[in-house]
Amino acid sequence: MTHALIDPHDTLERQNEKLLRISAALMRRVEQGSDASGAAFTQFQRAVMLEEEVRARTRDLARALDLLNLSNAQLAEANRETESARANLTNAIETVQEGFALFNADEQLVMCNSRFGMHMPDIRDHLVPGLSFRDYIELVSHSQFLSLSDAERPQDWAARRMTRHKDNHVIFNVRMIWNRWVQVSEHRTPDRGTVILQTDVTDIIRLQRQERDRMLDDQAKLIRATLEHLDQGVCIFDSHARLVGWNQRASELLSISLSRFRMGIGFLMLFERFRHEMRAPSHLSAQEIEDWVTTEGDRPPLSFEVSHSNSKTLTVFAQEMPDKGFVFSFTDVTRERAAVRAVYDANQKLEQRVIERTLELEDALAEAERANASKSRFVAAASHDLLQPLSAAKLYVESVASDHPDSQTRAVLTRANNALSSVESILGALLDISKLDSGRADVTIGTVSLHRVMTQLADELAPLARQKGLDLRVVPSQALVASDATYLRRILQNLMANAVRYTETGRVLVGARRTKTSIRIEVHDTGPGIAEDQQDLIFREFHRVGLTASASEGLGLGLAIVERACALLNHPLHLTSRPGQGTLFSVELPLAKRAPAPPAPPPLPSQGTPHPSLRNLIVLLIENDDALRDALTVAMEQWDVAVLACASGADARDLLAEADVAPNVIVADYQLDHGELGSDVIRALRRAIGPVPACLATANRSAVVARAGQDAGLDLLYKPIAPDDLRRFLLRVAAAIPAIRTP
Repeated sequence: MTHALIDPHDTLERQNEKLLRISAALMRRVEQGSDASGAAFTQFQRAVMLEEEVRARTRDLARALDLLNLSNAQLAEANRETESARANLTNAIETVQEGFALFNADEQLVMCNSRFGMHMPDIRDHLVPGLSFRDYIELVSHSQFLSLSDAERPQDWAARRMTRHKDNHVIFNVRMIWNRWVQVSEHRTPDRGTVILQTDVTDIIRLQRQERDRMLDDQAKLIRATLEHLDQGVCIFDSHARLVGWNQRASELLSISLSRFRMGIGFLMLFERFRHEMRAPSHLSAQEIEDWVTTEGDRPPLSFEVSHSNSKTLTVFAQEMPDKGFVFSFTDVTRERAAVRAVYDANQKLEQRVIERTLELEDALAEAERANASKSRFVAAASHDLLQPLSAAKLYVESVASDHPDSQTRAVLTRANNALSSVESILGALLDISKLDSGRADVTIGTVSLHRVMTQLADELAPLARQKGLDLRVVPSQALVASDATYLRRILQNLMANAVRYTETGRVLVGARRTKTSIRIEVHDTGPGIAEDQQDLIFREFHRVGLTASASEGLGLGLAIVERACALLNHPLHLTSRPGQGTLFSVELPLAKRAPAPPAPPPLPSQGTPHPSLRNLIVLLIENDDALRDALTVAMEQWDVAVLACASGADARDLLAEADVAPNVIVADYQLDHGELGSDVIRALRRAIGPVPACLATANRSAVVARAGQDAGLDLLYKPIAPDDLRRFLLRVAAAIPAIRTP
């Protein structure tokens, strides 16, 4: 019931008052009423309880009053301290020499000192707490003490001031009347309020201006001294083309009296006489220069040369300045231009001398080329002339050695034949070197089968390797490469022959390594190796690493031919070697893109295998060299061949008409007398007697001869003619003629 009668939100005094009234009312009812069931006593008890509660609430009220009195005392003390702090702050900001003002986060003035706004007495009374920042700026902008420029309005100043107010920290100077200046420093407080400090900086500004004026005077003196020490003439004009600065050098270069140079004179008046005395540049007229000076738009830099009537040449450079003024500078380049003309004249003379020397060199070069061509022709002719008797000598020696009964004599003849073979090899190498050096080597790039070339070379070098006890291993590649078949064979032959020749023990390994676009042929040997200082020398002519090698083993031309042939065919050649560890030569070849030529006919049977007899075989031999013709005749007659020997195509036709017989085979020299070609003679004879088997004998190993023989369907025998090669050719022909086979 108590909770319903008393509101707990009431104050203690109000609650006690209610309890007292309730207690008095209850006591009255107890005294006045009678209840047989004891209700009066119950009411009395309740009254007692209420009285006790009133006492408790009274005590609580007393304690609350004590706490309230204490709080009031503390609040009074805090107010005294606050007032003291406010007084101290006011005294502190009053002692500040600058004007001070504080605006709160709501942009309202909280406090300011007496110096704030002292430069504007007309607004000082309006600077009271509660003034908004915008109103403060409005007051300042309309103050009569604020100095504005002629074109500036108070509204514009106020707008710029409010724009600066957006920054957290701002410092700027405000100009007042009577040439006074106030620096305003504005900063944002942590609670987004604003503090403004106003400092009178009039004395500082005046000192700065005095110092600046002094510096400008010093700078002007320095500029004047600098201008007078320049080797260039300088004229400075303002935006109205009036002279404001110059140096004495300008008067000297322009031949204008120094008295005419005076402050404010116009450009056209100053240069009026000079304009008539100078010769304008070819790319620029005097009017264009005047237009540049008088234009009101942007002026691009101007540079030109003028020639004065006093024989001076001046370089003129004009440049616009930021204030729309401009500067003309004049440089005397008379000496430089004279030097240029002298250099030009010297160059003309030098060019004439160079032309003369070039013509002389061209004549010398032509003479050298003629001499080189003559040398090449001489080497080719000499090789051909030497190969003719050499072929005859080999055939005579072979004929004698095969039938001589004395074994000792046959051994001597065999050594003589080997010597002749060495001479043949040397002559062939010299001929190759001559062709490669002259740059006239015939190269025919085609598809070459490495398997065929490597197999043939392995067969050729196997006997020499076995004789020296070497293990010669050739792993033929099935790859097809793009190269010249003749020169590629010569390259690999020389590399493999060198490896066999210079390796005393061990083995020689020849193989191929394939890449994506090329294949590398490698020749390994276990020879003595090549020192690093010798690796460049071995490719020179007549240089041999093995000093004990005999002349019969060559003159050191093999690697020279290899290097030149690889360069001619664009096949990279590499060498890796260390003394005592052997040598590795490698040649990189491009892979072919088309199918190889048809395979060569099967080889002829050797002398040690069964073959048909050459008895009754009729051979028409056409050879213009008497000794070689006789030697070939003797050699073939020993094989029971009937030989019809003659020196030319006409002799051959006469001989066949006289003998009234058709030959089984024709053997003709390629180069006959009087420019006659053996291929043409064979072609003419075939038209007369039918498609007779034939071959060409020649010392010319060029691709032209090879193509001529291939086109005519002729075999080729290269001089000096090896008897075995000639015999195999005849045996192959005999095998195809049943009428002359052995019964």
